[in-house]
Amino acid sequence: MPQIIVVNQSGEESSVDAAEGRTLMEVIRDNGFDELLALCGGCCSCATCHVHIDPAYIDKLPAMSEDENDLLDSSDHRNEFSRLSCQVPVTGVLEGCKVTIAQED
Repeated sequence: MPQIIVVNQSGEESSVDAAEGRTLMEVIRDNGFDELLALCGGCCSCATCHVHIDPAYIDKLPAMSEDENDLLDSSDHRNEFSRLSCQVPVTGVLEGCKVTIAQED
């Protein structure tokens, strides 16, 4: 089970176990990070699970879909490392990855 580092909006870091087969959104939400709203529950329709992925890991993720890209375009806090955490599957390649919860729009 990979361990990831979650950085909340205040900059505090926490290491959490991330079960493979889940999404980053589920892992972050289920570990008590209430600032990750995930209002649509993982349907890729709201962008309230926006995170910034550690640059060293961004190329290890599946390609971003057009829907995800369109939703992220609505965020003032988007950068080249932005992803919707509901669209990032947890796999072993994420071991040690730092995921920062984006500021709310």
